[in-house]
Amino acid sequence: MSRRFRGYLPVVVDVETGGFDWNRHALLEIAVVPIDLDENGAFALGETASAHLIPAPGTDIDPKSLEITGIVLDHPFRLAKPEKEALEHVFAPVRAAMKKHGCQRAILVGHNAHFDLNFLNAAVARSGHKRNPFHPFSVFDTVTMAGMAYGQTVLARAVQAAGMEWNADDAHSAVYDTEQTARLFCKIANAWPKPVA
Repeated sequence: MSRRFRGYLPVVVDVETGGFDWNRHALLEIAVVPIDLDENGAFALGETASAHLIPAPGTDIDPKSLEITGIVLDHPFRLAKPEKEALEHVFAPVRAAMKKHGCQRAILVGHNAHFDLNFLNAAVARSGHKRNPFHPFSVFDTVTMAGMAYGQTVLARAVQAAGMEWNADDAHSAVYDTEQTARLFCKIANAWPKPVA
């Protein structure tokens, strides 16, 4: 894995937020799926880690975003964590996967990846987290990959074009969207010719 991506470990990330402005709106959910290798050396999904977050002090929430995501902030089973604790919860398995594959850094894979990276970076800065494993600006974006592979840029359509199932009722959950994006990344990356060493 470290040879394939120049020392980077691809880690699929999806966030659910209180709006579109990462400097102002709250981070509400985050899920990560480190990319692993199966017994044949093909890309496969690692274990999913996720967290619900207590909105950080000073951040805003647009009620329209809660309508889209269906997040109920005061739901008793939400078990939300403060921002720094939630980040550590998802960063720890990323660091373990990096160690397993001999990678120096994680690279965020996402569908419209800079949206997720910007919210992640804003939360890291706000919480003063010191051990962010992700590259600060480089990403792999499945919008571009799916556009090239299938002529589709919307996640649901790209997943279906790749021959996989999409359940609209489960969409806009960080875990579901992350796992579907990870499957899409693996399908496209596994079909791509391996670079010559």
